[in-house]
Amino acid sequence: MPKHILAPYLMENSVHEIRVSDLQRMTHLNIAFAHVKNSIVTVKHLKHLNRIAVYKSVNPELKVILSVGGWGADGFNQAAKTKEGRESFAKTAMDIVLKWDFDGIDIDWEYPCSDQAGIAYGPEDKVNFTLLLEELRKTLDEKGKMNGKKYLLTAAVGGESYFIEGTEMDKVAQILDYVNLMTYDLRGGFTHVAGHHASLGPQTGDENGPCSMRTVQIYHDAGVPYEKMVLGAAFYGRVWENVTSTENNGLGQVAKTTGSGHVRFNLQDEEQIKLHGYTKYFDEKAQAPYLFNGKNFVSFEDKASIKAKCDFVKEKGLAGMMYWAYGNHQLFEAMSENLD
Repeated sequence: MPKHILAPYLMENSVHEIRVSDLQRMTHLNIAFAHVKNSIVTVKHLKHLNRIAVYKSVNPELKVILSVGGWGADGFNQAAKTKEGRESFAKTAMDIVLKWDFDGIDIDWEYPCSDQAGIAYGPEDKVNFTLLLEELRKTLDEKGKMNGKKYLLTAAVGGESYFIEGTEMDKVAQILDYVNLMTYDLRGGFTHVAGHHASLGPQTGDENGPCSMRTVQIYHDAGVPYEKMVLGAAFYGRVWENVTSTENNGLGQVAKTTGSGHVRFNLQDEEQIKLHGYTKYFDEKAQAPYLFNGKNFVSFEDKASIKAKCDFVKEKGLAGMMYWAYGNHQLFEAMSENLD
């Protein structure tokens, strides 16, 4: 049995890319995403749930988790407001777990007490997030006791202090089996300053800026044990266009756009990088690679940055790693090789 969690999130458009060799090395697989409507959890839009049985036939030890929510997914605030809403949420989620043989539920509420993703919110979310998780834990445990199975309950949490401020993480940590730290998009669509969006350490020139190490520390300070933390990695890049200065090869410089752009070529292919006119650099302090072509800046992860994160996970005694999202086979191999 692997020592550490290795858990990708799998989107509908990547189902056909999944490889047998990868399934054999995963410990958990998060299926993204179930939705919430009128306090009811639904997966009617997910067309490939019959493949769960196939995944488990390939790897009988694999835990397949139903992830509920995602960016811009409304319904949490409304469902969590009342006891009846929370009970409906938990019951309908449990029905799906039983029907499709899931091994647990992952809550991806982005974000309690915040409207940054364009969803309903209010100050009551802080307490109601805890109450919703308590109802889910109760429902999962009761059903598990009846059929002799331990169901998992996890949550994906934002990588900055806003998520901690909008929740009761000390109480939440006692309810959850583990916490998926979304240590990516730490810089991105909300800033014009080009930089690392998923680095392990603080980037050169920004000692107090966002990074995975900082996220782990602030969650630990908020009451989450290291052994319940799953560190997040980004298997995609972010692009800042028309950077206004070539100083530091674009790192930390102001761009005309926010980092909301995406790359259309394989960032792990050195020839593709050159073909598109980029030069690759590596920030040793941040343990993160980046590309610059004199105009556009690309933040991403490579095998070296993934290895650094795996080493950090082992050093700090974290539960393991997850990533968004399945599909980048080179980085998956680097993660699976270095995690244990």
